[in-house]
Amino acid sequence: MANNNNNDLVVSSARSALEQLKYETAAELGIPNYAQQYKGDLPSRVNGSVGGYMVKKMIALAEQQLNGGTVR
Repeated sequence: MANNNNNDLVVSSARSALEQLKYETAAELGIPNYAQQYKGDLPSRVNGSVGGYMVKKMIALAEQQLNGGTVR
């Protein structure tokens, strides 16, 4: 069976920035001490919310960059 690991970063130096984004997003969602928590003890809804909002923020950033840095 083929190894389909889609978790590889295209830009490996972005790992720390993505970790920081994860913790900032969790704080914005009101999840305290997300960095220190064992994620297996959290409901999948909580972890999914963090990931979903991370994607939303990354898409907004990409849209701004494609728009020449201006906010609509």
